[in-house]
Amino acid sequence: RWLPDGEVRGIVQIVHGIAEYVERYDEFARYLNGLGYLVVAEDHMGHGGSVTDGLYGYFRGGWMSALADEKTLHDKMAADYSGLPYYILGHSMGSFLLRTYLYTYPDALDAAVISGTGWEPMAKVKAGQLVCKLEEKRVGETNTSKLVTNLMFGSYNKPFAPVRTKNDWICSVDEVVDAYTADPWCGFDATVGLARDLLSGVERNEKPENLAKMNKQLPVLFVSGGKDPVGGMSRGVLTCIDAFKRSGMKDVTIRIYPEGRHEMLNESNHEVVYADILRWLEAR
Repeated sequence: RWLPDGEVRGIVQIVHGIAEYVERYDEFARYLNGLGYLVVAEDHMGHGGSVTDGLYGYFRGGWMSALADEKTLHDKMAADYSGLPYYILGHSMGSFLLRTYLYTYPDALDAAVISGTGWEPMAKVKAGQLVCKLEEKRVGETNTSKLVTNLMFGSYNKPFAPVRTKNDWICSVDEVVDAYTADPWCGFDATVGLARDLLSGVERNEKPENLAKMNKQLPVLFVSGGKDPVGGMSRGVLTCIDAFKRSGMKDVTIRIYPEGRHEMLNESNHEVVYADILRWLEAR
């Protein structure tokens, strides 16, 4: 929980990505504090301070269990600060969780910021689910699989060859990539179970009947790097935005930064990104 010095004007809940943890958002949270926003986040199961029994990258209870954790935190904060505007920013895997949140609890938020998201062809999702099912039988859901890891992340670095590290795709700033690579709480392989659960979330999110359940008046901001492989170098993001609009969403804003990679909050122009997000929140 990051508290502003003065009066709290609104709450921003952050939903972090796969193989990272909430303290990586410290600079952005303090920036929002300066404008009166209280910022709150939790480490997902199997991530950061929530790792138990040394088991990284695993959701006990699956995708909807992780979503329930976000709702528990939301309910607690909304009760503690009743009546204040409530926003959620979800990044990467957190963006997919947030997209599930939007149709599971359509009236819960005042606005949503979707960062580093994407859209996958359903044939690819189904193929991935089949691989996960086979690997789950072979190694178990709480273990990792090189095949599954390569399926999920193996192609992300290719557009940036020659590369310095296996994580060059996350950001163009060497210091950010090096810190991420050196951090034992970052970049670990997800379990077969988490890969399965993430794919189940992607499948849910792309169903028209679920998109139709969203609050059509909810303001939504998409933030993405034009060179983010998770977003298909912006193609997947644009497909997602189009699906939102076709489902009837009335207030959709797009911010695609042409040279940005996956983590726009850590990119070389992150101050511009911060200001764009803040300006958008203030307008709401």
